[in-house]
Amino acid sequence: MAVSNNTIKWVRSLALKKNRDKERCFVAEGTKCVLDTIGSFAVESLFCTDEWARLHDVGKAIIVTASQLERMSMLKTPTDVIAVYCMPTYSIDYSAIGETLSLALDNIQDPGNLGTIIRIADWFGIHDIFCSDGTVDVYNPKVVQATMGAISRVRVHYCDLSELFGNLNKDVPVYGTFLDGRNIYEEELGVKGIIVMGNEGKGISAQTEKYVTKRLLIPSYPTGATTSESLNVAMATAIVVSEFRRRMI
Repeated sequence: MAVSNNTIKWVRSLALKKNRDKERCFVAEGTKCVLDTIGSFAVESLFCTDEWARLHDVGKAIIVTASQLERMSMLKTPTDVIAVYCMPTYSIDYSAIGETLSLALDNIQDPGNLGTIIRIADWFGIHDIFCSDGTVDVYNPKVVQATMGAISRVRVHYCDLSELFGNLNKDVPVYGTFLDGRNIYEEELGVKGIIVMGNEGKGISAQTEKYVTKRLLIPSYPTGATTSESLNVAMATAIVVSEFRRRMI
């Protein structure tokens, strides 16, 4: 099936958030990413080479040339398949937040960090991430690629974090990491609540900080030694969530 220049331009236009929001569509590229996600989202269009279509039975596909795929692609290295998915709609169940462990991200800016955090959440069985409106778009192609398919199993919500915390039951703990927090390895940790992770450079904002009920610190070793100023936010998320899950074993 032939594909027009307008269609190629339309797929490329989804690199921009304003166009994704308008079309309510996003892009996934590459065999692993597409095969890991295709059963989880409604497919608007699937573009692939004839060889890829013969190797993978994924339903109706639009056969294009490698050159056309390269023109559509948002990756440095061209791929053999590009899926355009419809954005899902998730609702926030405030009552359920108090029954499990979830993450809140306060203005995370780097697409790679967000994608990695989604993978971390997927690995440790966290199914909901609540993002401030200032957090990078989860459907940014770089984020989608960095999730390595985890985007299909973790629900990412965008909301006003103050409104989110204001609607929580008072007994739901809110954890946050701070340089003046208490050693995470010595503190009592629960099996439910929200773990807040802050911006790469500024940490948790003052507006969000006031909702944190337990301040935690990831200590450096050895005590008193000169070390890096801080941890990458995705690395810090992995350490914190891993410790929570370790306590549950």
